[in-house]
Amino acid sequence: MCPQKVFERLDELNIEYQNFEHEAVFSVGEAEHTKEMISGSHTRNLFLKDKKKRMFLVTALDDTPIDLKKLSSVLGVGRFSFGSPERLDEMLGVRPGSVTPFAVINDPEQKVQMVLDKGMMEADWVNYHPLINTMSTKLRPADLSRFIDSCGHSPIILDMKQVAPDE
Repeated sequence: MCPQKVFERLDELNIEYQNFEHEAVFSVGEAEHTKEMISGSHTRNLFLKDKKKRMFLVTALDDTPIDLKKLSSVLGVGRFSFGSPERLDEMLGVRPGSVTPFAVINDPEQKVQMVLDKGMMEADWVNYHPLINTMSTKLRPADLSRFIDSCGHSPIILDMKQVAPDE
């Protein structure tokens, strides 16, 4: 869970990024005040498993509503439930509250399928925890893609409007 591992990879890839330190935040609600000091789009992450125990990391803009039943249907997988903290640590090497797409650096066998919000990938700048929830790292979505590719992952880019709850 060492952020330095992420920063070293970003530096190797010549990716422009900026780090911000803040108090620990464990949810989107707790992180609301960080928007005042950190510009750019803010995100949330869902660590999910399907009925066959396949693991998924869904990263979306923080205000994106997601219906898990619709999401599983669109992805063509069994019903989703949340992955346990133990499995999160085992698969991605992070704890709850620190879930981030950067965690794929700890998944060299690509056991976790990434799903990224199309709207998030169209933002100018996005913010993610660098494996710990006392920091946020800001970079461009295209550079996030480069980072993910360097870790051997091929994310699904999904328009989350397809999986919004019915009104």
